[in-house]
Amino acid sequence: MAVHPQLPNAITVARIVCAPIFLWLLLADAGTDGGLRWAAAALFIVAIATDGVDGYIARKYDIVSDLGKLLDPIADKALTGLAFVGLSILGELPWWITIVVLVREVGITVYRFVVVSDHVLAAAWMGKLKTVFQAVALSIALLPFASLSEAPAWNSTVWWAGVVTMTIAVVLTIASGLDYVVTEVRAAQKKRGAR
Repeated sequence: MAVHPQLPNAITVARIVCAPIFLWLLLADAGTDGGLRWAAAALFIVAIATDGVDGYIARKYDIVSDLGKLLDPIADKALTGLAFVGLSILGELPWWITIVVLVREVGITVYRFVVVSDHVLAAAWMGKLKTVFQAVALSIALLPFASLSEAPAWNSTVWWAGVVTMTIAVVLTIASGLDYVVTEVRAAQKKRGAR
């Protein structure tokens, strides 16, 4: 089966386009547990799931491109970044978590653009794992599970699942950021030593 070489990039761009729509849905009714909140959560989950789809297609059909390597992590950061911001605006997530995540994400993204003429800084394994945990933690936070049941045990379980996955996501966000910095510094030193 022939696959258009730009299909993975088109999926990635669609994820970027979904990000502001998702944020509007999340904030439109002030985060209440109504239809717009469910729609926002569903759009986020579907959009973030396409991260695996575009990568799979690109690798399977050998159509990995430098543009895709550049856009893919930016699409993830746009979607997850707006989710963090939206949840903080609604008072459902402490701002310090959002600030820590955004400093790391914006910093790495800016650096990607700075070095793009020299080399493409593709996502490393820890960065991919970070994205998975962010996606899971944000999905739990976005889905209005509390509206499904008033049982304290249910709400407590959901709350703890959110806390644990968000903690892991924040730790991986910081660790993967440091990993990128260390890797790039070592590569620069090796390059200078080879001259």
